[in-house]
Parts: sequence; C-alpha cells; structure tokens
Amino acid sequence: MENRLAIDGGTPVRTAGYPSWPQWNKAEEQALLETLHSGNWWAPPGSQVKAFEQEFATYHEARYGVACTNGSAAIEVALRAAGVDWGDEVITTPFTFIATAASCLLVGAIPRFADVLPNTWNLDPVRVEELITPRTKAILPVHIAGEPADMDALRDLAKKHDLVLIEDAAQSHGAMWNNHKIGALGDMGTFSFQASKNVSSGEGGIILTNSEEWAQRCWSVVNVGRSPEGAFYQHVNLASNYRLAEWMGAVLRVQLTRLDEQTEKRVANAAYLAEAMSEVPGLQPLPGDPRTTRNAYHLFRVWYQPEAFGGRKREDFTRAMEAEGIPMRAGYPEPLSRQEVIVQRSAYIRERLGLPAQDVDPCPVCEDVCERGMWLYQTLLLTGQQDLDDIVTAAAKIQRAWGG
Repeated sequence: MENRLAIDGGTPVRTAGYPSWPQWNKAEEQALLETLHSGNWWAPPGSQVKAFEQEFATYHEARYGVACTNGSAAIEVALRAAGVDWGDEVITTPFTFIATAASCLLVGAIPRFADVLPNTWNLDPVRVEELITPRTKAILPVHIAGEPADMDALRDLAKKHDLVLIEDAAQSHGAMWNNHKIGALGDMGTFSFQASKNVSSGEGGIILTNSEEWAQRCWSVVNVGRSPEGAFYQHVNLASNYRLAEWMGAVLRVQLTRLDEQTEKRVANAAYLAEAMSEVPGLQPLPGDPRTTRNAYHLFRVWYQPEAFGGRKREDFTRAMEAEGIPMRAGYPEPLSRQEVIVQRSAYIRERLGLPAQDVDPCPVCEDVCERGMWLYQTLLLTGQQDLDDIVTAAAKIQRAWGG
C-alpha cells in the first residue's frame, strides 16, 4: 500500500461511500400512502401518532408516550410539565447539543453544568451533587452517543433532594441500563427523531413516563394547554402547539420495527472496531460503563492522543481521515457552559431576577473531551468487516506517517 497520505496527494484507503441515512423502503412508502388516502392528517382517535406513542412507550418499558414536534421541543415540554420556571436551576451536562441547555433557558430556568466522566462523557454524579442548591428544580442527564448515564446514582440524588429527573435520550433509542430500557428510568425521558437519529422521521420527538400525572401534564403542554378530559376550546394551562403530524407517526412506526436488528449490528460492529482500533497508537475507544447492558451507538467515540501523532491536533487527524475516505468527525468544539449565547442568556435571567452573577461552571474533563474527543456516525457501524477494517487501516496509515 502507498505510504503517502491522501491529504498529501497519495491514494486514499477508501473511495467507496458508507451507508446513507435515513434508511427506508416500500414499508415507509406504503405507510405514507395509507395516511394520505385516509384523509386523517391530524392525529384523530386511532391515528398513526397515537399508535406510535403506545408502541414506542411499550418498547422502552414505559406506560405512556406523548409525541411532539421534535426532540428539542420534547425537553421543553418535559420541563414545563415539571413546573420548571424563571430562576429555577437545572443541572445538566456541558457535553451535548445546545438544545438541552437552550430548552432550560427558553422556560426561564438557568442551566448549571456538572462535569463529565472520562470513560463515558456522561454526567459525573459527584459533580452533580456539588451543584445542588435551594434553587435546583431538576437534573437533566443526556445519554450521550447512545451510552446511558449513571441512572442509579442520579435517581438516588433526585430522590434524596426531591428533584425531577428528566432523561435526554435523543441519541439513545433502545439503549439499556442494568437490563432496563432507558427513557422511563427517571420521571420523564425525551427522544428525538431528527434526520440523523437511529429512529428517524426527519423531525419529531416524544416524552416517555410511567406516571399518568406527568403524561397528562405533557399532553396539555403539547396540546395548547387543553385538559385530556376538557372541551376543545377549554384551555387550563398556558402552552403552545407541539403536536406531531400523522406523516411522521406513520414513518416512525415502520422505523421502530427495524431498531433491534440495526442496534444489534451496531453493537457487534462497535465491539470489533474497538478491539481493532485499540491497536493503533494514540487512539482509545471509550470503554464505557459496565452497567450499560446495551449501548445504542448513535456515535462511536474515540479519545485522540496528539503525542502519538507528532503533536498534530485532532482537527488535523480528522481532515486526514476524511481524505482517506473515512468520515471521522471532531466532537462538540466547546462545553455548553462556555457558549456565549448560553452565558449571556443565563446572566440576563439572573439580572432580571436580582440574583448575583455566577462564574462559568468549571468542567475540566469536558474541556479535554472537546479538545481530544472524536466520533464516527452510526451508519459506519451498519457495514461489513472490510468497511470497518478500512477505518483502522486509514488511522494506522496516518499514525505511521506522523508518529515516526
């Protein structure tokens, strides 16, 4: 094999692409046509959305599901249902998509950021407890990349301090913690069906819970403040319209039928890739938590050690991998605790309420993850062994060229 890197004009390891996403076939097409011809495009009784709510909840060992427009809205709905309001504090992770923190700010709450664990990049329960104050109303862990957060410790904390526990499971469809599906291990759990997610309808979201009370509160928030037993024009709460369209419900019902098969393939391929990639100096796949029964592998996460690559930065490595035909991506570029829009809005809420200024929550592990963390998308785990070998071959080729 040619030793010159593709980024330097050499021949790339791989020229074939990886599977596209989302995946669909005639089943989704038929479901959409049936919805079209039914004339029921807006969640009537017996609708596609209502059927999906129950099917998705049952799959995740939950009693209730309330579908909504997207995963970001699902977090906001759960927070509003929990009564989180202006000046309340919500403890969450600094390493995730901005929607988690933005949802807190959109209801007037202030996100507080606890650091993450190096083996999972999920919330560190010890750091969470350190941030609890009389203003704390909820804990909002994210099951990042498909790996569940430490729900044992977080549930204990929520119970000890009488806090609402809301799981952000946007990336973790079908994941399991200690042999139980995530999503209803806390008071509520939220999922996303955005285009990249392991179950997708382009956009969409859902809130799961085992509590009838929480479910009814969420339903009211989603349905313009109505009561499930009330009249159509009776509005008992102030809320907006977050309803999911029938088209998405129809597609999601089909997508859900493939989840187990696809997840098992991702799990098997991730185990193979982790073992093979561990042989490349300077690359360390995350070991994860042994209590994770099943990782959903929305992302395959890797620590990058620049000293093994001649001191080159992570971004240099991902560009070199891209040139070799491997779509390796850098992770989130900075902690949410440092994103200017989050900092400014948090300060504004504090100022309006006459609260003292708050320093940025220190998150040194997250800072390191944002500097050295990388990932591969879940579609690369829906391939064959040779496709996975190409990933390792490209990484080893770069390491030989840069590492000396």
